[in-house]
Amino acid sequence: MKKTHLIVFLIPLVFSCAERVPERPNILFIMTDDHAYQALSAYDNRLIETPNIDRLATEGMLFKKAFVSNSICSPSRAVALTGKFSHLNSVRDNLDVFDSTQITFPRLLQQNGYQTAVYGKWHLKSSPQGFDDWAVLPGQGHYYDPEFRTKEGIIKEDGYVTELVTDNVIDFLENKRDKDKPFMVMYNHKAPHRQWWPTMEDLDAINGDSLPLPYNLFDDYQSRGTAAQTAEMRISDHMGLSSDNKIRPELVDKLGFEEFLGWYKSSFTNRYNRLSDEQKQAWDSKFGPINEDFEKNTPQGKALTIWKYRRYMEDYLGTIVSVDREVGRVLDYLDANGLADNTIVVYTSDQGFYLGEHGWFDKRFMYEESFRTPLLMRYPKMITPGTISTKLVQNIDFAPTFLALAQINIPAEIQGQSIVPLLNQSTEEWRDALYYHYYEYPGIHQVKRHYGIRTDRFKLIRFYYDVEEWELYDLEADPNEMYNLYGDPDYENIRNELTQRLEELRTQYGDSDELNQQFIESDIARLKERGWL
Repeated sequence: MKKTHLIVFLIPLVFSCAERVPERPNILFIMTDDHAYQALSAYDNRLIETPNIDRLATEGMLFKKAFVSNSICSPSRAVALTGKFSHLNSVRDNLDVFDSTQITFPRLLQQNGYQTAVYGKWHLKSSPQGFDDWAVLPGQGHYYDPEFRTKEGIIKEDGYVTELVTDNVIDFLENKRDKDKPFMVMYNHKAPHRQWWPTMEDLDAINGDSLPLPYNLFDDYQSRGTAAQTAEMRISDHMGLSSDNKIRPELVDKLGFEEFLGWYKSSFTNRYNRLSDEQKQAWDSKFGPINEDFEKNTPQGKALTIWKYRRYMEDYLGTIVSVDREVGRVLDYLDANGLADNTIVVYTSDQGFYLGEHGWFDKRFMYEESFRTPLLMRYPKMITPGTISTKLVQNIDFAPTFLALAQINIPAEIQGQSIVPLLNQSTEEWRDALYYHYYEYPGIHQVKRHYGIRTDRFKLIRFYYDVEEWELYDLEADPNEMYNLYGDPDYENIRNELTQRLEELRTQYGDSDELNQQFIESDIARLKERGWL
């Protein structure tokens, strides 16, 4: 009788414990490079359809106000790994080397029973740490027949980078993972990074002539100051006919065009020479007629800007077509192998990108198109399908969110917030403002150093170092940020409130003018050492 009673009491205890300690989720963290939210049909379908990525919004949550803290590749990746702003995580610009000894969410997951892996773009100079397996692109990597850095050394793979990175992810899920452990995989695509070389099957996927022109493609920047006017990222003047628009260098010379940067022509030639003979034949079949038409009907002035924009969009969006298809492969694998229900899938980009808005390509500015980033999450156990969040979230929030989901204590040094309360809709309380800081100046594209604050409605930016300029935008009245209201007396109270709140954020996150001066001095010394100044 006593044994019978003991069993009766123990069984409820076991089930009670199981209910208190839910199964920890797998994590699939997908990050593309320079994927503008405008080029994802879950946000806007005027440019492209992305049905596979859109599944994450239909089956999960779409974030309409997701942002980065420093809109440039390496810093954004360091922020995602550490949950700390650039001034504290060792990477403020693309020249910095990531300090791999610091706390990162992959390292903590690995130490707490997760099997971890990273495949694709890394772009942090130091080797990945905290991962059981990795195969990452050296630097920016190549679209065709790319090299990968692995624990065993450099290997070269035949094929298209988007497909190869996906192959590595599926190989890990199928053959390398310990099925008794939860996993965390970082699935990092090179695409759609410049210079936008689509796979052969997608060369004709996008018809640029059918796309609408951006409303402010010919922005004259008159409402803003020096920073917008002097940035070197205008499609009209700074985009390469050869490197970016695929006009052969010899034709560029023949027609008397002068490329903005000397390496544009060699960049095209080096990439073209990576193609196999069969690939070159397919490439020439697509771009030969484009070159012939450009020679015959050479556009000039605004017509040339429109031509360059449409060519840019065909290739940029063409690389996203393959990303969408490959993401679909991985989602299908999760479904087919019973992994979807207990896997949180996150899709984001390292930042946004200009698709002709303000006449620009590239990123860097705190204006919406580059500051804002796509963010979609699916986790059937927690997220109600078709949910939309309008809360202000930022890439500093990834690390604490993954740690919270894995039931790991969040280190005090992490500056982001877990967004789990937004995923399960257990709170309405959330941050009321975001902080941003960009540092890479002098540098490519010449976007001046600046920091600022964004609330639900307003944005205040300070440009500094070799200028002292402020900009204020009312995002409700002026969503395209065409009119700087900093000197408008009607906005004096708003300006004063934002200025005070900005200083509070800088104090909260440990940023200061004194620290910035130290960074300026070290950055300028580094540029002089390299002979770049």
